[in-house]
Amino acid sequence: MNILLVYPEFPDTFWSFKHALKFIHKKASSPPLGLLTVAAMLPAEWDKRLVDMNVRPLRPADLDWADMVWISAMVVQRDSVLEVIERCQHKQKKIVAGGPLFTCESSRFSMVDHLILNEGEITLPRFLADLEAGSPQRVYATSEFADLHQTPTPLWNLVDMRKYDSLSIQFTRGCPFNCEFCNVTALLGHRVRTKTTRQIITELDLIYSLGWRRNIFFVDDNFIGNRRLLKEEILPALIEWRKNKIGCRFITEASINLADDEELMDLMVRAGFVSVFVGIETPDENSLAECHKVQNKNRNLVESVRYLQRKGLQVMGGFIVGFDSDTPSIFQRQIEFIQNSGIITAMVGLLQAPNGTQLYQRMQAEGRLIEEMTGDNTDGTTNIVPLMDQNLLHNGYRSILATIYSPKMFYQRVRTFLKEYHLPPVDLHLELAEIGAFFRSIWLLGIWGPERREYWRLFFWTLFHCPQKFPLAITFSIYGYHFRRVSQIQGLTV
Repeated sequence: MNILLVYPEFPDTFWSFKHALKFIHKKASSPPLGLLTVAAMLPAEWDKRLVDMNVRPLRPADLDWADMVWISAMVVQRDSVLEVIERCQHKQKKIVAGGPLFTCESSRFSMVDHLILNEGEITLPRFLADLEAGSPQRVYATSEFADLHQTPTPLWNLVDMRKYDSLSIQFTRGCPFNCEFCNVTALLGHRVRTKTTRQIITELDLIYSLGWRRNIFFVDDNFIGNRRLLKEEILPALIEWRKNKIGCRFITEASINLADDEELMDLMVRAGFVSVFVGIETPDENSLAECHKVQNKNRNLVESVRYLQRKGLQVMGGFIVGFDSDTPSIFQRQIEFIQNSGIITAMVGLLQAPNGTQLYQRMQAEGRLIEEMTGDNTDGTTNIVPLMDQNLLHNGYRSILATIYSPKMFYQRVRTFLKEYHLPPVDLHLELAEIGAFFRSIWLLGIWGPERREYWRLFFWTLFHCPQKFPLAITFSIYGYHFRRVSQIQGLTV
């Protein structure tokens, strides 16, 4: 069989980094790890091609070649998914689909021939067996959770790595926490399941052997879900793996209680971790209690962020407004928290209720669901009726973005971060793309950009006060350009 794996297009969001990636001539942040893993589970004798529509368009010739089209997507890719399905139907191609979007909204996709839902390690072999027997069913679902020891190494040969800024690897699935708005536990459960150390090192060896030296993103929803295994096996193995290698800095996601474990932070930095995304959500204790974000309660969140930064971990932060407990003061409080913490990549969104979450069930019971969720928590929309006046909420949200991404406040925040941040002992690996990005930043930001005054102020301040952090200052300047462009395009400025 000829199998065409299609990854639909993401809209232009803060998370896409689309406008920043242009500076280094990259098309997308990272390739579709899920589809590449699924590809490794398919029969070896099948011919496989992958089209990541974030890198290049899906062409008629691609569909003509295929016997089956396999699609995986997240909710935020829904619009692109519907276009792909329509094109497949026009060509009379069989469609196989799976991933978070189809698992959460399977009833909406009656036009898909076969739905492989939940975790593919369980449902995909059942479909393949039935397909070989000539009696494939339409829907394959399970309430079980997969043993990640059986997960194969992704087929990296299907992608052109030159198009991406980072590659991805997965160590765990599941999260021990119970945040009301998060669908991770609905999809993947509370019990943290892990790959073996051997699996992780094998995947890293393959990535490195293919010439990759840029960032590697551990896409776990909470990397520190199994601390014992991290401390005793995984991180020591990563420290050993890193010896005599260049580049390949690690990025991941973790809960804020990472800041409580000095040993774990030190091991992560020694292993090559330089950045971690943390769900801060809100500085309001009542809102944290409302959404069951217990790991963030009863702590000085700003100091926790600063401690992570002093340890050598850049903190990317997720923030939410629109909780029932929020009052009109929340907008200024969010601004002050973000500025004081020095979080450069601050992703602020309106509260949304994903299908399958406790929040969705509560909003449904209260009759407060109003429309389908876009999956993009930075597009200024929400699928729930807030208790706060909607105009006040939307105007307050726009005021946050207009403030934190204004040149003056953004560059001020970069200086706050650089003063606090301790540069970890990871070799700086610059490629020609980064050198080109430096000169493009001078042209677009320092000469033609409305932020040029702030750009040059940061430029010379960094050279005089912390020259070893100068590459970071330029990188963050480019991030700020992306965030402002997205805000302008989506009309999220005041």
